[in-house]
Amino acid sequence: MPTNYNTQTTANTAAPQTYLNKTYYDKNLLVNAKTQLKHAQFGQKRTIPNGAGDNVEFRRWTLFDPKKVIPGLVEGVTPDGQSLAQSHVLAQCKAYGAFVEVSDWLKRTSYDNVMTGSTDILGEQVGTALDWITRDAMAGGTTIQYAGGRTARNLLEGTDKLTTLEIRKAVRTLKKNKARPFKRNGKDYFIAIVSPDSVYDLQSDTMWQDVSKYQYGEQIFSGEIGKLFGVIFVESTEAKVFKQTVLNKVNANTSSSQKFVLKNALTEDEIEYFSVVGNKFNIGSSEYTVAAFDAANKEVTFSESATSLTADAIVWTDDAAKPDGSTKAEADVHGTLVFGEDAYGVVDIGGSGNIHTIIHSEGSTTDPLDQRITVACKCDSYAAVILNEDWMLRIEHVVS
Repeated sequence: MPTNYNTQTTANTAAPQTYLNKTYYDKNLLVNAKTQLKHAQFGQKRTIPNGAGDNVEFRRWTLFDPKKVIPGLVEGVTPDGQSLAQSHVLAQCKAYGAFVEVSDWLKRTSYDNVMTGSTDILGEQVGTALDWITRDAMAGGTTIQYAGGRTARNLLEGTDKLTTLEIRKAVRTLKKNKARPFKRNGKDYFIAIVSPDSVYDLQSDTMWQDVSKYQYGEQIFSGEIGKLFGVIFVESTEAKVFKQTVLNKVNANTSSSQKFVLKNALTEDEIEYFSVVGNKFNIGSSEYTVAAFDAANKEVTFSESATSLTADAIVWTDDAAKPDGSTKAEADVHGTLVFGEDAYGVVDIGGSGNIHTIIHSEGSTTDPLDQRITVACKCDSYAAVILNEDWMLRIEHVVS
């Protein structure tokens, strides 16, 4: 199966001639990339051997029901046997990378070190991308706790914030689900990955214990900021946030039409959303389905029967907090992930999951005047997947 390269480019690559100081650039890149990988550091690591494909299967045994043993054995009677069963999760690796082109003139005349600067920003870009890939896999779980006792994301209101009570509920659920805790210095604990906004709300609680009060003698994870109720908190600027995807208006009155034009300038999220046939959206209080989309003209075609639309009618999606009654605007919903050991896995092929640099110097058949250098950052293979839905809990809440 051919490798799927998700690669951002700015020009054609030059010939493969590597600088002697590549080791320095690799170190510089790894420092910048690793600081972004807050989500990946707790996953079960798995490597696919080279030449064994790009898929890995995680398997676990299905537990037997203890109730079947409770009645005890009857003398001389052999009970029915039980059948072994397993559940499995598949993960497929992909390659990720990006590069920039540096001219020989820029390298010679720039006040700043262009090569080092390039590895800096490439390392942050690709490192953050891998962190998002891991985060989105983790945030796709089915074990959800809505703050304030709500029963759905679009029912969350402004008072439904992350509190110590929500953390205690999450710990209770994980324990009841028999989630395996992490161990450090002989103590059991779960991990929570939180956004800075969520930390702000938690730190107003007098029960919050800052990392500075207990770090002596303990290993500190990247981003670790505190602990509470057997949970260690790791702060990440890339923690999952669910935003309202579409909030726009109808441009003009339409009569018996299945097409309309959006009034306001389109956001990237709106373009991406309307480009997917089958996505749902609302106009006023009615729901419609995307049938086609012309981004250049901001024209949406929906699949329902013809209808009349009024100019300035609100076009919106119901995918964040509770919508405002008049504007239909929805507050962001933050997803705090609380999980145990082996709740998710990260995979590579042949140990190729590390980010590395590729530098092509001047001089190739496509660069006869030695005018171009390319600096690239690449991860040869990577994937992330939830291994046990019961051990990966997501608290959905709003923030101050």
